[in-house]
Amino acid sequence: MSQSPLIKSEIPSGTIIDNRYIIQQLLGQGGLGRTYLALDTRRFNEPCVLKEFAPLGTGEGGLEKCRNLFKREAKILHQLEHPQIPRFLACFEGDGRLFLVQEYVNGKTYSTLLRERQNQGRNFSEEEVIWWLKSLLPVLEYIHQHHIIHRDISPDNIMLPEGKSLPVLIDFGVGKQIADLNETTNFNQATFVGKMSLVGKVGYAPREQISLGLCSPSSDLYALGVTAVVLLTGRDPSFLMDQYSLEWKWRFYTYVSDGFAEILNKMLADTPKQRYQTSREVLADLERLGRPQTIQQATLFDIPAPGLTSESEPTLIVSHTNKLSPTTTTLSASAPQTFHQQISPTFQNQKTSKTQQNTSLNAAFIQRCRQTLAYYIGPIANLVVEDMLTEHSQVTPYQFVELLAAEIPETEMALEFTRRMFS
Repeated sequence: MSQSPLIKSEIPSGTIIDNRYIIQQLLGQGGLGRTYLALDTRRFNEPCVLKEFAPLGTGEGGLEKCRNLFKREAKILHQLEHPQIPRFLACFEGDGRLFLVQEYVNGKTYSTLLRERQNQGRNFSEEEVIWWLKSLLPVLEYIHQHHIIHRDISPDNIMLPEGKSLPVLIDFGVGKQIADLNETTNFNQATFVGKMSLVGKVGYAPREQISLGLCSPSSDLYALGVTAVVLLTGRDPSFLMDQYSLEWKWRFYTYVSDGFAEILNKMLADTPKQRYQTSREVLADLERLGRPQTIQQATLFDIPAPGLTSESEPTLIVSHTNKLSPTTTTLSASAPQTFHQQISPTFQNQKTSKTQQNTSLNAAFIQRCRQTLAYYIGPIANLVVEDMLTEHSQVTPYQFVELLAAEIPETEMALEFTRRMFS
């Protein structure tokens, strides 16, 4: 009697599979099986991902069904040839186990990248997320044209490969080929394209997918929209939705332009008919916003740091040291020790030249002020910044931050705001 894949034990490190793949470590496991990091001995020990396919609940008589599901997934993956999707390398059966072999992506997931940014007191900016969406939407367009729905888009399943700038969509293990799309052509285009097994991450997958197992290209766009607002706010989806009305409240936690907010809200519409139906539609609306301001290698402001003379003054500039996107910015300056002891006296005694007095605040710096201040006083931050710009037209960036910090009631939070602005 054949043994079910379900009761097979985890493959130990060092085991050679199919006389070719050396198991290195377990990467993860779930309802569809286990995933291992392995070395391909026939490709100079190149790292690869070995996926053992064994859905939970497979009984003694379910091995043939497992094989059919395995072959279907292999066929789907074999169709995909895109630089932002891991390559499908092989499939085989051995020792009563079913395996898929895929390209290994050496990099970090966007959940990891977001945590790293939060440790620095910041999240992804509007410009970065717009660029990120423009980089991923063509990938979704590609898989949807191949009648494939990913169904599990989240920060955990999007990676930034080491040394590259374009994100990669991973984990197509739950992807299922849509049954004949032509069968739906006589119906409304927003009609669901098929009923599938219940798959998707709560908070990221739309209600119809979680509750009914129904999905369409618009459900992938919904999950991508959720991922975008998570990157913008740094908060879990459960904190971004009102628990009583089930309405999205993500704008309370970040500042973005109204035009971009409208696009995200349409992606997040609860009713599938009210969402974008294709990635191309989202891209078209993003293009209508106009190109986001490019601030790579541009000077945000150029003034003496506190306590330094003009001969030794450093310049606060954008440094393209982060590989996340072309618009990633970091400020090179020493953060003030405290809000009152270090910054305020310096402002009072600082010598300003005529050039410095006429310094206009850079648009990117102003937007960063809005985004950071919104964490402490909410959406009213936009109005506060606008009022300050009107009342204080000729101030240095340091003075502008001091004025904004004074609007935060709690002293410790005001200090934290100041540190975040100059970290």
